[in-house]
Amino acid sequence: MNNVNAKCIIIGAGDFTISEIPVSENDYVIAVDGGLSYCGILNLEPDLIIGDFDSVSDGEMEAINTLREQIPDRIITLPREKDDTDMLAAIKHGLNLGYSDFRIYAGMGGRFDHSFANVQCLLYLKNHDAVGYLIDGTGMVLVAKNEAIHLRAGLEGLLSVFCLGQKAEKVSITGMKYSLENARLTNDFPLGISNEFTGEEAVISVEDGELLCVIQYA
Repeated sequence: MNNVNAKCIIIGAGDFTISEIPVSENDYVIAVDGGLSYCGILNLEPDLIIGDFDSVSDGEMEAINTLREQIPDRIITLPREKDDTDMLAAIKHGLNLGYSDFRIYAGMGGRFDHSFANVQCLLYLKNHDAVGYLIDGTGMVLVAKNEAIHLRAGLEGLLSVFCLGQKAEKVSITGMKYSLENARLTNDFPLGISNEFTGEEAVISVEDGELLCVIQYA
């Protein structure tokens, strides 16, 4: 990878609520299993197709088999019985290529367990010196760990902050309707739900712990 600003764009098989995905020249696009069908809708050619392909149609499977004959290096078939989810396997591939900025589309909705597994994948990225965002047409999900996250001024909608571990220490929120200063959040009390953007820059910081930040656009 030559461009440090390049992104790894991953398209999953969850709910598809967007009309376009911005892709730059040096970005790397991975279609995960049934996410290949969304690439067709967007007229987007993936650099890699990966999965056990248990959620693709017969027509898509035929197309994958044709591509496997033509460009075998762009198809990775995973076993159906495995420890890594298809999404995590795609993330590991992107990390191995040197990417540290991951934008995941169609990674939420549908089965709750799949959505929650993808939230855990965001934490996996954070623990491997990378950052990931679950993005759809209604908002975005990201993880903060021992850091401050700055959200640009002008956002409208809601922000909810949840503790991912047993506890998160010295959590502060500024620039929102409800502020917080050096608080302790725990994973059994949703104190940080449904905060409101005010038009100002918002800052969410945590000194020791992991936070799940859920942004819902107005």
